[in-house]
Amino acid sequence: MMRSESALKETKVQLRMRPLQKDVIARAAELKQTTLTNFMVEQAFHSAQQILADQTHFYLSPERWAEFCAALDAPPKKKPKLKKLLAEPSVFDEPE
Repeated sequence: MMRSESALKETKVQLRMRPLQKDVIARAAELKQTTLTNFMVEQAFHSAQQILADQTHFYLSPERWAEFCAALDAPPKKKPKLKKLLAEPSVFDEPE
């Protein structure tokens, strides 16, 4: 049995925007020969996928990848001033 398209739409989102924003988006939707709703959903979905992918995936040339791996594999640099700073009590530490 095939589910109807309306049965697949289970969530509603309402937006407020300036008239100019709506006009520009509506013109773009018309150029793409789709409805305003479909255009907005598809564009928001695509943008969200890109943002999420940028948080988990990145691409480097083979040379940059080798540099990246070398930096990860390198031993940590000694930072005596940082070590001293982290060993001192901070203003956020509770007095004993």
